[in-house]
Amino acid sequence: MEELLHNISIKKFRSRFPDTPGSALGDDLLIADLRYARALSVFKYPFRFDGYIIIFCISGKITLEVNLDSFQVGASSLVLNVPGNIIRVSDVDSDAKDLRFIVVAMSKSFMSGVRFDFNRLFNDSMALFDYPCIRLDRRERRLCRQYLDLASVLLNSELPNKKESIGALISSISYVLGSVWTKKLTAVEHKTQQVPSAKAKNVYDQFLRLVTEYHTSERNMKFYADRLCLTPKYLSKLVKTVSGRSAPDWIDAFVVLEAKNLLKYSDLSIKEIVGKLNFPNQSVFYKFFKSHTGKTPSQYRNE
Repeated sequence: MEELLHNISIKKFRSRFPDTPGSALGDDLLIADLRYARALSVFKYPFRFDGYIIIFCISGKITLEVNLDSFQVGASSLVLNVPGNIIRVSDVDSDAKDLRFIVVAMSKSFMSGVRFDFNRLFNDSMALFDYPCIRLDRRERRLCRQYLDLASVLLNSELPNKKESIGALISSISYVLGSVWTKKLTAVEHKTQQVPSAKAKNVYDQFLRLVTEYHTSERNMKFYADRLCLTPKYLSKLVKTVSGRSAPDWIDAFVVLEAKNLLKYSDLSIKEIVGKLNFPNQSVFYKFFKSHTGKTPSQYRNE
């Protein structure tokens, strides 16, 4: 099988769209202008991007899945994806002749040198986990376009300190976007009456973070309960209260996404995938995968 986009890097992204208008800073930063549905249909299966992505929708519409949630991305939408998320374009409005997205991709190493604390601004509220997609108003949209235009000018310049200049600009826009996200999140929280307690929501957020990190190796509820200093029964109750979905269901759903990702975007044999996902044998994996997808691993890989 051809090696596809299991874990997308900027280098792989550029190789997939060699004719896409855009500017790049080596394998650290890419600003691409995607103008047609076929470009986004490449991403119809789950994948990870090994870095940060900002997607700014100029026109058209797609449905984007981030981990297990679906978001309608249309004109004036802004999506920010962080490393580790499993994402997929589940639907592309192929009839839209004006489909256009500006994609800004940044490597983790590049962002580590940018003076911006993602953890401080986002992690306390889990804004990027719960709300990776927001709709900009006219003033916010104009501001984002100005930043993107300036970034493109800098990337196409011959400045000797181009990387440092771009880094400072990315730091600035990150704080602007962080403020926008915080404002949007606050508005959402004021509009919705949250029945679950703050404690339950906090436990749920921590649980999903742990599942995101450990689902390939740990599927036992006791592991997650121990990490959160709770009993499995109480953890399950809190997760169910907040999300309406049981904790084991969340774990299984992440494992299914990972299995789909490996089946479509890697050259690993099914036996190797069984080992990578820590199933005891192929028979158990086949039963698990088919019960959740209605297909065997081989059928899914070859469709």
